[in-house]
Amino acid sequence: MAERISEAEHAVMEVLWDESPLTAQEVAERIAPERDWSANTVKTLLGRLMAKQAIGAEEDGRRYRYRPLIAREGYVVGESRRLIDRLFGGRLAPLVAHLAERDELSADDIAEIETLLKELKQ
Repeated sequence: MAERISEAEHAVMEVLWDESPLTAQEVAERIAPERDWSANTVKTLLGRLMAKQAIGAEEDGRRYRYRPLIAREGYVVGESRRLIDRLFGGRLAPLVAHLAERDELSADDIAEIETLLKELKQ
């Protein structure tokens, strides 16, 4: 997938990653209620995701059932890498330092990072 997924498209992807295949109506019903999106808005977003080859569809009578073609994990890895590359020169340490300097890391976050680092060293 070459094209980036917008924030709105990502909301649709989250629904499909959680459960699929789904019809456009089923996706619309599962989108967070605070978004207040119509079925037409969801259909537009599904069309964009199809064009980006992020999702596929199969015919089911007079409707389509949509499913992701990219895995959530792969998407997260790519987006994380782009963020770190763009904002921190491709280095993770400045990101962690940035969060720590702004008290964005809780004691639990720090303990989790320490555990992950210990596991990586083994």
